[in-house]
Amino acid sequence: MDTPTPWRPPLLWRAAQLLARAIVAALGRFEVTGDVPAELRRGPLILAANHISPFDPVVLAAACRARGVAPRIMATGGLFRAAVLGPLMRRAGHIRVDRGTASVHQALDMAASAVAGGSVILVYPEGRIGLAPGMWPERGKTGAARLALACGAPVIPVAQWGSHEVLPYRAPQGMLRGLARALRRRPTIRVHFGAPVTLRDLPPGTPGAARRATDRIIDAITDDLVPLRPDEPDEPRHVDPGRPVDTSRVHRRHRPA
Repeated sequence: MDTPTPWRPPLLWRAAQLLARAIVAALGRFEVTGDVPAELRRGPLILAANHISPFDPVVLAAACRARGVAPRIMATGGLFRAAVLGPLMRRAGHIRVDRGTASVHQALDMAASAVAGGSVILVYPEGRIGLAPGMWPERGKTGAARLALACGAPVIPVAQWGSHEVLPYRAPQGMLRGLARALRRRPTIRVHFGAPVTLRDLPPGTPGAARRATDRIIDAITDDLVPLRPDEPDEPRHVDPGRPVDTSRVHRRHRPA
């Protein structure tokens, strides 16, 4: 069998990451901590991030650029349907996910092929912008874990905080007001790349393995998020009145026996 040609980020995507860094720096104080091991920066690798704002893709693109990583993002299908952004997303190599449809399995297959080809994939294991009280990571979907277990690729948790102060939950509604506020107040936007999550003891196909792997990934993101919001342990200071609250997927921190 021929070895797949490793995927390399197109110039368009690398340029977009540079632009993202400039945008984030203009709108807030940007802090990136932690690192991605040099041997993993070109993949195969899965980055698993918490999802708190429509501004997250810009923040994470900038943070990944700061660490020499150019991930392919698993993004909602709505972005790919946009007149200008959609073609750009496809040309940059990102992967469309139509949540709530049967085609979501096709997205996982595409992501698995991408990881097998040496790509770095960025996923949001929560599957949506989190709506749990306090804006802590909510219980994840198992797609990211199943991808990791099937491919055997390492998973690095990525915790972020502050992007919710730039764009409101209902953006583009209120977007201009949010951007103007960010320019005036310059919120601190923090991203931390954590240590790889250990999943080797969970063989693929074992009953419950995907659920346990998902909980470990969410636990790791939560643990790394704690120091990013030290003065906001319970509730965020910035309250978005348009953000709904959903307690049905609150994540309960797993503690090993």
